[in-house]
Amino acid sequence: MRILKGHWQLLLLTAAVFAFWQTTALVPLKILIVFFHEASHAIATVLTGGDVVSLSISPDQGGLVLSRGGSRFWTLTAGYLGSLLIGVALLIAATRTKLDRQVMALCGVVILIIAGFYVREVFALGFTIATGFVMIAASVKLSHNANDMILRIIGLTSMIYVPYDIFSDTIARSNLRSDARMLAEEFGGTTVMWGGLWLIISLVIIGWSLRYVLGRNSNLTLR
Repeated sequence: MRILKGHWQLLLLTAAVFAFWQTTALVPLKILIVFFHEASHAIATVLTGGDVVSLSISPDQGGLVLSRGGSRFWTLTAGYLGSLLIGVALLIAATRTKLDRQVMALCGVVILIIAGFYVREVFALGFTIATGFVMIAASVKLSHNANDMILRIIGLTSMIYVPYDIFSDTIARSNLRSDARMLAEEFGGTTVMWGGLWLIISLVIIGWSLRYVLGRNSNLTLR
């Protein structure tokens, strides 16, 4: 009962995400999460001394980063876990701070910066530029509560999408040339082993964030 009383809005949003998971309504959100995944690869490449040649996302929720140098281990590991951490960070920002507008604007600016430096293909460039400007416009034009709700939706969708994607790409369809497959080829082990490890880590992170970060009440005060 305490969960229902203190977190009914997040539970309702989670149920809505699952209900519309296979519909076109969530496709833009899924593509945004794929962008987070590819951006995490790119950021890990730069942080470990490499260069990003290009970053691309596609309408069918695919993505690709071409890079030179950097740590292959951390670059390959960063995709799923990085996008999960972005989702967790956005959810925490929404539920535990009053910086919703600032966080929304920052997200838009970062997306535009990444697009300017690394995105070249037409769809990917159009999607990232449009998303960046929409986020900045939302931070200026929409209320605090509206920005808060948008961040919750994006954060929750990312948290749900990542373990699902890990299971689908590395365990259920281990034959795919996924990040886990490439990690196994270069560092040993199997695709399922690395995918299983990432899945466990992602579930632990999600469990920790929900248990220790959200607190007793995460509901947004409706005004």
